Amino acid sequence: MRIELATAAGLAGRPNEDWAATVLPASGQGGGLVLLDGVTPPRDDDGCAHSVPWFTARLGGALVELSGSRRDLPLREILAESIRRTADTHRSLCDLSHVRTPQATVVMVRWGEAEIEYLVLSDSVLLFEAPGGAVSAVLDDRLDRLPPGSLVSEAAADALRNKEGGFFTAAADPAVADRAVTGRTPRAGVRAVAAMTDGASRWTEVFGEGDWADCMGVLHKEGPQGLIDRVRALEEADTERTYLRRGKRHDDATAVYAQL
Repeated sequence: MRIELATAAGLAGRPNEDWAATVLPASGQGGGLVLLDGVTPPRDDDGCAHSVPWFTARLGGALVELSGSRRDLPLREILAESIRRTADTHRSLCDLSHVRTPQATVVMVRWGEAEIEYLVLSDSVLLFEAPGGAVSAVLDDRLDRLPPGSLVSEAAADALRNKEGGFFTAAADPAVADRAVTGRTPRAGVRAVAAMTDGASRWTEVFGEGDWADCMGVLHKEGPQGLIDRVRALEEADTERTYLRRGKRHDDATAVYAQL
């Protein structure tokens, strides 16, 4: 088994709000990965005394611990319990009802000898490669299905955040776990797994350098750091903002590649 992980902050001197880890139980049976992309608030007014990296580290830690120790629990239940645990650590100090309370996208994958279980919440990407080389993407595309221009302002985005008809992220409400895209697939049908935050998936989604199969090929040949390096080069070359438009010049970028 080969597992590689790389991450890079979007701006020097600014904390990386992504978080990722792999899960390899001591029993040697199976494994898994967790990837989070912390949602940067537009300003400090989020009702919370803690930072987004503080939140992603605690949520991610709970997800990893439960993924490894409670293999009897479905990933939706693990996500719900991890959100609950994280909220309990700061609900006495912070206003967790605030629409911009710290939150994150989530990708979780857990594999055993016979089956792979997965969960995706919001716009991070999960890829599966079959033994024959075909690549399929598991996406939560609710952001893409919103009407054009619907996120143009903070107020508009807040009106759609964790709301019916909008999009969902892991924040303080455990019930959001029911909104995640989940599924199971036979392990024999998967040769490799990859997860990426949208800062890394820009290679395909923003710059159009290749499809998901091409992206998986880069991860296989050059590893996650190679993909991130390619993204950074494309961002630097986009001096006219042809592709990035009003988006961040550099976003936090994280990728995990596991060859099973």
